[in-house]
Amino acid sequence: MGPSQPPTHGNHENMTSMKHSFPLGLAARFATTLGLCAALATSLQASTEEWPRGHYPLPEEGDLVGEVYTVVAESGDTLIDIGHEHGIGYEEMVRANPEVSIWAPFEGTEVVIPGRFILPEGSREGLVVNVAEMRLYYYPPADEGETPRVETYPIAVGRMDWKTPLGTTRITEKVKDPAWYPPASIRREHAEAGDPLPSVVPPGPDNPMGTRKMRLGIPGYLIHGTNRPEGVGMRVTHGCIRMLPEDIEALFPRLPIGTQVTLINETLKLGWADGTLHVQAYPYLDEEDGTTIQRITEALDQVDTATDGLDYPVDYARLREVVEVPQGMPVALEVSTPDPAPETLWDRLELIAADTESRESQAEES
Repeated sequence: MGPSQPPTHGNHENMTSMKHSFPLGLAARFATTLGLCAALATSLQASTEEWPRGHYPLPEEGDLVGEVYTVVAESGDTLIDIGHEHGIGYEEMVRANPEVSIWAPFEGTEVVIPGRFILPEGSREGLVVNVAEMRLYYYPPADEGETPRVETYPIAVGRMDWKTPLGTTRITEKVKDPAWYPPASIRREHAEAGDPLPSVVPPGPDNPMGTRKMRLGIPGYLIHGTNRPEGVGMRVTHGCIRMLPEDIEALFPRLPIGTQVTLINETLKLGWADGTLHVQAYPYLDEEDGTTIQRITEALDQVDTATDGLDYPVDYARLREVVEVPQGMPVALEVSTPDPAPETLWDRLELIAADTESRESQAEES
């Protein structure tokens, strides 16, 4: 399924940036954050149910969940630790906080938590893994009378020479406290780097698969935990999907063998919230995936499809900005005083160029 049509009335996903200040320790701050998020979900759903981190009610209309907000760094924090507290991976945190030190943000620094997401295009069933986003979505089955929900988790995916495969498959095996049998190719790679591996790595703190693994129907590929959580949110694996230890341990018992797993590479997501079209973009995983002009052209085609038959004022200059410098956060594509809609691709490209030049000129004058 593609992006929903624009809602006819407001819904609970109209969440703007919020600022939270936590003059508490890490554990207390995390507990406080969970309490605030749960309270927000409760009031919006008119329910006493609490929603764990990364769990959201599926919007009745629209495609966005979550919120973007800020927290305050404390002494001893790292950007990675802060991200993990809030279910955000490495690259997501770096893109959202380009001027903040990864390893030692100054005490009192405001750190952006990019926790708002456009749901991926397609069926909302089972697990959906977007490798471009380095994020996993789970749509658990809802019992009668239960609010349908989505859960989302940061992941690590395959690096350039060990790409994570795409397609639809299923979970075929689940193992708790697995041993690791490194394939010959990985053992050879480690030997060449002067770090030889044994033929078997037993369960324990040195096992890179962590405490849980789930085998996929694609031979040789797994979803598993890790003993190096700092790599979650990066391209560091040999093609498998790594999750934070606490995330896979929470998800593992709830995923039966046979659960559908859809692996996609969606670098541009479109979605509606309160009648406004939003775009969320991520860098291409590989340079050969396309040039900037190809990205812009593809984005224009997707926006055209999403607004087909609608009198919707698209901010084409903003679209270009998002595509050229992907930040990984949803951006609204609506202008307040629209000009007549351009009729051809060339017209749209000219409009983008003219609008960009105008903004650059205004910036120079100021």
